[in-house]
Amino acid sequence: MNAASRSDSMRGGGRATGGPSGEAGPEAVAAAETRAPVRVRRFGLPWAGKSSGDSRQLALLRYLVIRLFLILPTAWILVTVVFFLMRVIGDPISAAMGGRMTQEQIEVRKEAAGLNRPILTQYWEYISGLMHGDFGHSQDNRQISEVVTTYGAATLELVFWALLVAFAVGVPLGRYAATHRDSTADAGLRLFAVLAYAAPVFFVGLLLKLIFAVKLEWLPVAGRASTSVELQLQHVSPKTNIMVIDAILYGDSGYLIDVLKHAILPAVALGLLTAGIFLRLVRVNLIQTLRSEFVDAARARGLSARVVTGRHAVRNAMIPIITVMGMYIATMLGGAVLTETTFEWKGLGYQLAEYLHQRDFIAVQGIVAFLALAVAVISFLVDAIVALIDPRVRF
Repeated sequence: MNAASRSDSMRGGGRATGGPSGEAGPEAVAAAETRAPVRVRRFGLPWAGKSSGDSRQLALLRYLVIRLFLILPTAWILVTVVFFLMRVIGDPISAAMGGRMTQEQIEVRKEAAGLNRPILTQYWEYISGLMHGDFGHSQDNRQISEVVTTYGAATLELVFWALLVAFAVGVPLGRYAATHRDSTADAGLRLFAVLAYAAPVFFVGLLLKLIFAVKLEWLPVAGRASTSVELQLQHVSPKTNIMVIDAILYGDSGYLIDVLKHAILPAVALGLLTAGIFLRLVRVNLIQTLRSEFVDAARARGLSARVVTGRHAVRNAMIPIITVMGMYIATMLGGAVLTETTFEWKGLGYQLAEYLHQRDFIAVQGIVAFLALAVAVISFLVDAIVALIDPRVRF
């Protein structure tokens, strides 16, 4: 090797040249890429190299902090829209008390509620109250925060049972439809999913009541528990307002069975709405996952179709469901108004319908503002869970 060649070799770090032009060959290019990994930046953070794990954790932390701070502007926009929409329909006191009070009495109430002040002053006072946990007062001078505490637990319980129904129905049926693609069963399940999503919640609830409560007399017609059971559970300490937990704390299995029987029909009526969506999501994503290379590799190792589907494919197909769960929990909160009214399930939706009937728009405004905050927080929690469990998420 002459001096020039040795010099070129030293400058190239010992790389072999591909020809007289001095261009590197394929082996040299591969070696160079191995020694100098490409660094991709997410939010200004490095994403490769020896500290890639630490970098991902830092990026994840930064992502979650940003999403946490986004809750405030999201909730502020929702609350602001609700506030001004409630003012568009007119004066809440006149709307609620018109025809039942004289104009002088209405003016006194408006003065006490601060509704005679400029709209921007009312808005600032309302936002300031929300920042201190004050959602306003109903026409019967009851704090909305107290209403939320009392009835919100019932709505939370109903949404929990409905989610169980949605998972228990939608995921297994979606899996079966995906593994029997283009069969008669698949077509029937897809039709069921469309009907479950499209059917009004109150219609499904009335149909379930007619069949299982009136015709067959298997389940109760309405309520969260029998009257005697509900009266007894009022004495539970500490009282959670969640009937199942209160029945467990009371220690009577008969009361627990009674509470569970009352929860079946409302949970099915509300859960089928989301079960149809879950069915279609699982079916589509499982079909795509079964075509993936890692599934082919699992089959090549001799694993059975049941193991490949259950242990590998289904887990990946479930990620999109978790991704959209926040949105559909919000849908359930909206559907809870009709479900609770249909089954006289005295939760937040039932109370909201009562305030609408009474034209108590200040109370309606407070409850809707609370639901907006709840949806914003739930969306953040779902995004955090997805970011933690899905390595494909980029920050």
